[in-house]
Amino acid sequence: MRNTFVFLILAILLYSCSSPGTEIIRETMMKLTSPSFADKQMMPSDYTCDGAGKIPPLEIADVPLNAKSLALVVDDPDAPAGVWDHWVVWNIAPATKRIDSEPEGVPGKNSWGKTGYGGPCPPSGVHRYYFKIYALDAVLDLAAGSNKASLLQAMKGHILAEASLMGTYQKIQR
Repeated sequence: MRNTFVFLILAILLYSCSSPGTEIIRETMMKLTSPSFADKQMMPSDYTCDGAGKIPPLEIADVPLNAKSLALVVDDPDAPAGVWDHWVVWNIAPATKRIDSEPEGVPGKNSWGKTGYGGPCPPSGVHRYYFKIYALDAVLDLAAGSNKASLLQAMKGHILAEASLMGTYQKIQR
């Protein structure tokens, strides 16, 4: 009787993991890395307001084969006024493996009210900067210049996989 019960529980678990309603399960372990800084490490000043404000090189791996587009969001949850959006871009080609300049895609508005990348420039202390990449099962019909909230709403139900990279930065005291 006990073996039958264990078998029944295992069968139910296996069935529930393979049913069509489980699209939320991420099918791959998509990765986002940078050759310029490791996860949870300090970002070089070249990519901030203390330097040239360049876009840090990002490398994307293991994008799901059925992805139709990618979306990228960079934000700082430590900003004094709340989460500060540094970069918002969507409809990036899913075959993209490296981003080190403005990618081909639709630019969204950052917290400065502009499109494009705005490098870290924390007013005080060490801040965390989350680079988040999303693989989507659709090309989004969202107007250029839309903000992060609009992008996140448009992505609902379309995320196949996601990955993140967190860099830190403290402004150079002069």
